[in-house]
Amino acid sequence: MIFFIQQLLNGITLGSIYALIALGYTMVYGIILLINFAHGEILMVGAYVGFFAISSLHLNFFTALILSMFAAAVLGVAIERIAYRPLRNSTRLAALITAIGMSLLLQNGGLVVLGTDFKAFPQTMVKETYWILGGRVPVTNQQILILAVTIVMMVGLQYVVKRTKIGKAMRAVSYDKEAAKLMGINVDTTISATFAIGSALAAVAGILLAMYYQTVHPLMGLMPGLKAFVAAVLGGIGIIPGAMTGGFLLGTVEAMVSGYWDSQWKDAIAFGILIIILVVKPSGLLGKDTTEKV
Repeated sequence: MIFFIQQLLNGITLGSIYALIALGYTMVYGIILLINFAHGEILMVGAYVGFFAISSLHLNFFTALILSMFAAAVLGVAIERIAYRPLRNSTRLAALITAIGMSLLLQNGGLVVLGTDFKAFPQTMVKETYWILGGRVPVTNQQILILAVTIVMMVGLQYVVKRTKIGKAMRAVSYDKEAAKLMGINVDTTISATFAIGSALAAVAGILLAMYYQTVHPLMGLMPGLKAFVAAVLGGIGIIPGAMTGGFLLGTVEAMVSGYWDSQWKDAIAFGILIIILVVKPSGLLGKDTTEKV
């Protein structure tokens, strides 16, 4: 039982990061029906901005986090303006191929500019371990920080979407773009804001991921990005609570597989879940059944 709780905590920690990335996927898909495969690379850029902000500018963790979110938001808006907006009236296949191309461009551009070596992410806090449940289950301060930052971001996102003017515009555009335009909503600005918010969340996930694994690399966003896509589909892509649920579920499953079986199987299990959910319930756990598949 103690081992199960420990693996559950590890799963929640990893699932927090997946959930943050999945939110970006699901927000973009929900508003323009595009799977932004460059989202994992935006995560990478955010992690590197945090890396340089801490190691070169000697900023503290939270200042570096804000700087990273801003840089990722600018990058996300630029990608939308340059690569996706001209294809908005094209087929979904054209937009999907463009997203894959943008992902490869950022990956290889990162390898050229940043090099191929892994770099140690600077630790901004001394790692401490606390013992709970009678001193039998360890919890680190990094795990607590990851979960706390994730909860703050999720609550903030819910507030933006439910309570603010831009959030209401996002919901209106996702429901019906033409009707939203007739009601005076600037669709282009709303879509850009969606990319900015989703990219900022990816940057947060990137820094947390770099801190958790203590390293950064130009290809660090590839696998977490794909896993987060699985999480978004699992919960119901286009649904914000679904992305959160899918992220936590996927992280927990991976931790259980690694703890009770073999860590080499965790990737296969994750993508096996994607196949199963697409076959059994393509709308995801929290989605409503429709005739359209992801």
